[in-house]
Amino acid sequence: METDNFLTIESPSEGLFKEKGSRFLAFAYPVQDEEEIQLIIENTRKKYHDARHHCYAWRLGADLTHFRANDDGEPTHSAGKPILGQIQSFQLTNVLVIVVRYFGGTLLGVGGLIQAYKSASMDALKNARIIEQHLFLTCKMSFVYDDLGHVMKVLKDMDLPQWDQRFEIDCELKIKIRKSQFSKLQHAFRPDCSVKINVI
Repeated sequence: METDNFLTIESPSEGLFKEKGSRFLAFAYPVQDEEEIQLIIENTRKKYHDARHHCYAWRLGADLTHFRANDDGEPTHSAGKPILGQIQSFQLTNVLVIVVRYFGGTLLGVGGLIQAYKSASMDALKNARIIEQHLFLTCKMSFVYDDLGHVMKVLKDMDLPQWDQRFEIDCELKIKIRKSQFSKLQHAFRPDCSVKINVI
């Protein structure tokens, strides 16, 4: 069966790492899309405008294949990649982690930077409450009125909430269903049932 469950964080959390005068402030956020991510990054840059670097990484989606890491001027792969590594280590998705660095005057070297960004990110994620969520689909169903009873019985048996109902000669309604249950729904109707299901 197709998996539709994933781990994310319940609410924003913070972490901190200090090394040779440099401070690494880490912020972890639950997020839903790239637009929300961009807004949080912009707000963080404004709030901590006096910081030297605002490095980040994020991952979206239950399939874990959509992600990005940004070093924001630090040496290549010394910041974004270790931040992303912690998101992966905690097996999280729909998460953004930003690490804001205040330079303390002493260079840490690439190895020191990797450890610092990793440690700050780990601290923020350790302080977060990790929760399991499910991927849902919103669907529009259409069918003729004669099939109303059959359709409603299927939806009741599968305990699926409905809204935007319109019951006339041609009927329509919307439902929310776990992605892993979608195939079961498609096969739950009689072969002669007029129902059509479109994911929206």
